[in-house]
Amino acid sequence: MVWVQQLRVRDLRNIREAKLELGPGLNVFVGKNAQGKTSLLEAVGLIARGRSFRSDDASSMIRRGAGSLLVSAATHDEREAELEVQLSPGRRAFRVNGREVRPGEYHGRLDVVVYSSERLRVVHGTMRDRRQFLDRQAAALWPAYRAELRQFERVLTQRNKALESRARDEDAWTERFVACGSRLRSRRAAYATRLSGALAGGFRPAHERYAVRVPSGHASEAEEQKVLADELRQLAPRERAAGRSLAGPHRDAVELLLDGQDAREGASSGQARSLLLALALASLRVLCEETGRAAVALLDDLDSELDAERAGALCAEVARRGQAWVTTAHPGWAESLRPLGRIYEVSGGAVRCA
Repeated sequence: MVWVQQLRVRDLRNIREAKLELGPGLNVFVGKNAQGKTSLLEAVGLIARGRSFRSDDASSMIRRGAGSLLVSAATHDEREAELEVQLSPGRRAFRVNGREVRPGEYHGRLDVVVYSSERLRVVHGTMRDRRQFLDRQAAALWPAYRAELRQFERVLTQRNKALESRARDEDAWTERFVACGSRLRSRRAAYATRLSGALAGGFRPAHERYAVRVPSGHASEAEEQKVLADELRQLAPRERAAGRSLAGPHRDAVELLLDGQDAREGASSGQARSLLLALALASLRVLCEETGRAAVALLDDLDSELDAERAGALCAEVARRGQAWVTTAHPGWAESLRPLGRIYEVSGGAVRCA
């Protein structure tokens, strides 16, 4: 099991500098709103994935007046390592035990799953938001998926250039596009199937039914190749006129279903939050089943939509699987969790063990 033993944060949002020691089970962060609780979870997400779950804009994360931000963690497992990410405008540096490394060498050393209301765009947002969610979760699970995704993005860029300029090598790039795109479609559909299985047997308040469906997914990669090639043939005149690829994994739909209906169309605010939490817990379960590793669970404002008893039971369950970080604005509820782990008070960007 890999978990964060020590966290250091410098110049992340309203946190000038923080250093804390953590335990392997439950770690609860309590404080009023806008004090820095979510930023601590964001720091762990940055260390694990090199990006924020709150924003793609690196400059917005850097504390006002600072030139860069730095987050580092001492991880506890059989190959204990010091992981560090430094962000400055236009640059992102990754270090392992003080040595700067390429992103491909860095990723995969710490796994996290995230529940945060700031990620509700996965439920209510665009298809791009949903595709990114599936792709990022699957890439964390399978390094080969991450490599496949990067290769597809490179081929997509080259094919779009060929379509725009009407280059002679358009057919060659289309052939590579079909090969890469069909593999990515097939793997994305496989992950959606695994996630749906975990959702069916996981967290389901009010006995609601959750599922993930990728309508473009087919039985085999060979079938995917035929379907994608046929789509491109039919769209060829429109693609040449538009100068870009109009079919493929970068445009496919991802359906998040609530009782058989797309959640974007009818889910209430509470239902959307419950679905998002169910997705986080299902991702955690799939990761554990597939790799035998426990991810760090980052659960932001968990008790805002769940009653105290259910939220407490969920904390106990997640903490048994590995390390969990939970934030709350309610001191009384936080105190009720003391038998399960450690409590930290967060105020004005400062953190102390309570």
